[in-house]
Amino acid sequence: MLREIVSNELFTVLLVIGLVFVAIAKLSSPKRFNDFVYVIGNSKYLKIYSKDQKFFDRFDALLFCNLIICASVFIYLIYGYAYDVKQISSEVLFKIVFGIGSLILIKVLLERLVASLFEFDKLMDDYQFQKISYKNYLGLLLLPINAIILYNVDLSLPLIYIMIIFLLIVNIIGVITSFKTHQSFIKHHFFYFILYLCALEIAPYVILYKVFLT
Repeated sequence: MLREIVSNELFTVLLVIGLVFVAIAKLSSPKRFNDFVYVIGNSKYLKIYSKDQKFFDRFDALLFCNLIICASVFIYLIYGYAYDVKQISSEVLFKIVFGIGSLILIKVLLERLVASLFEFDKLMDDYQFQKISYKNYLGLLLLPINAIILYNVDLSLPLIYIMIIFLLIVNIIGVITSFKTHQSFIKHHFFYFILYLCALEIAPYVILYKVFLT
C-alpha cells in the first residue's frame, strides 16, 4: 500500500528531527523528562513544574516542535491513504505543519488575551500548561506510531480507527484531568466555560476541518 509505493525518505528525515528534539529535551532536563513520561494518570509532573512555568519554556518548546512534526506526518499518512497518494507532496506537508503550528499558537495567544481581559491569568497559565503537556505527550506517542506505520505495517481503515481512538482516549484523559483540577472555577462560571469551549476549543477545529475539506 502506501508504505510500498511512496518513498519514505522525507518522512524519515522528519522523524529523525522529531527524535532529536526529544533527545535534546531529555538531555537538557533528564529528571523533568522522566517525570513527564508518566504524566498520564499521575499529577506529580503538573503539580511540580506548573509552579516554575514561563511564557517560553525551552523544554516544552522542544517537545512542541516534535508534536508539530509527528502530528503532521501522521495526518499526511492518513491523507495519503484516504486519497491514494502515490508521491509525497512537500507543499501539502508544509501546509499541514504550518496549519497545526499556527492553530495551536493562535489559540494560546487568544486564550491569554481572554484571560487578561477577564483577569484570570494565573488560572489560564495553569490550564495552558496542562494542555500543552498532554499535547506534547501525544507528540511523544506519535513518534513510534509513525515509525510503525511507515516501516512495519500497511495502513488499513480499522488500524486508522484504532490509532485515532487510542490518541483520543489519551487526549480525553488530559482534558478530564484539567477539568477536575479547575472544577470549582467551572461550577461558579459555567456559562463562561461553555462559551470558552465553543469559541476556543471546538470552533477552531471545525474551521480547520472545513478548510481541509474544501
